[in-house]
Amino acid sequence: MRVLGIDPGLRNLGWGVIDADGSRLTHVANGTCKSEGSDLAGRLLSLYHQLTEVVRAHAPDMAAVEQTFVNKDGAATLKLGQARGVTLLVPAQAGLAVAEYSPNTVKKTVVGVGHAQKQQVQHMVRLQLPGVELHSADAADALAIAICHAHHGGGAGGYAAAIARARA
Repeated sequence: MRVLGIDPGLRNLGWGVIDADGSRLTHVANGTCKSEGSDLAGRLLSLYHQLTEVVRAHAPDMAAVEQTFVNKDGAATLKLGQARGVTLLVPAQAGLAVAEYSPNTVKKTVVGVGHAQKQQVQHMVRLQLPGVELHSADAADALAIAICHAHHGGGAGGYAAAIARARA
């Protein structure tokens, strides 16, 4: 199964694609969509077009997006939520199931600790995807989200798939 992980952001939207074959994970691609435009609508549209091209180019079977946490700046949280809407819309429009994971779940799955630092996440992504060249910290986070989904419900070796096989 090919999994697209997305780390939402209005300025920089990270994405990462992996192949999951049982417990074996393979890096396919990763990158960062950088918003362009002077107004919010234009920036969201540029992210939409870039992410649509990623989906077209890499043909994932499923997608996973990091959930947004609320911070003290309500306006910034709202703008991030709008960018997150793009990250949910694009894969759904392509007919993909979209899973959502909290930042702590992603970190706990990839690092083993729910409050891991970015450097720890990047280190573990490199260990789990040997030879990967990380495009950016946002792309590393997106790969971590894809890895999380592969373990929790995406690939044939995921936790949810194991539960389903046990119930059958």
